[in-house]
Amino acid sequence: MSDIEKIQLFEQNKIRTAWDEEKQEWFFSIVDVCGVLTGQTDYDLAKNYWKVLKHRLIKEGNGSVTKCNQLKLPSPKDGKRYATDVADMALMFRIIESIPSKKAEPIKIW
Repeated sequence: MSDIEKIQLFEQNKIRTAWDEEKQEWFFSIVDVCGVLTGQTDYDLAKNYWKVLKHRLIKEGNGSVTKCNQLKLPSPKDGKRYATDVADMALMFRIIESIPSKKAEPIKIW
């Protein structure tokens, strides 16, 4: 994947993204979006929320979670690069729909 990494802002919240030149689409850090939607400013709490949500979706038979890709993105905690669950826009919309939040519609428009 030939990508360009970028931090994008949604209401002052940082969301790590990567551009895939071959597919011509953006990929978004799922943990970052979960943090925004749940109001979690602590990275570890947002990461745990995604872990629990992913497990619940798999248990419910939601196959879209298995379509998540992983990219090595810099961690907001220490700046080191770690494999991070990312989603393209279509999958991100499905994940957003699974999270009860007042920010769901604004982030979809963003």
